[in-house]
Amino acid sequence: MFEFNPTRPKWQQIAEEVRARIARGEYPVHGLISEVKLEAEFGVSRVTVRKATAALRAEGLIVTRQGMGSFVAGEGDT
Repeated sequence: MFEFNPTRPKWQQIAEEVRARIARGEYPVHGLISEVKLEAEFGVSRVTVRKATAALRAEGLIVTRQGMGSFVAGEGDT
């Protein structure tokens, strides 16, 4: 299980981990990033996961499609 640093917000640490996975290619371009799976993996609430995905969306690393989910951004996605 993921070890959180108690001195930093969990959502920041989750965003950092997802960012690293995108950089390593573990989440491919246009691949789905499931909030439900992140909740289960990190043992956090949906609100915490949504803060992390909001930060990644603000950085342009993911895009969210209403009713479909969040996906790794590719060229031309915004």
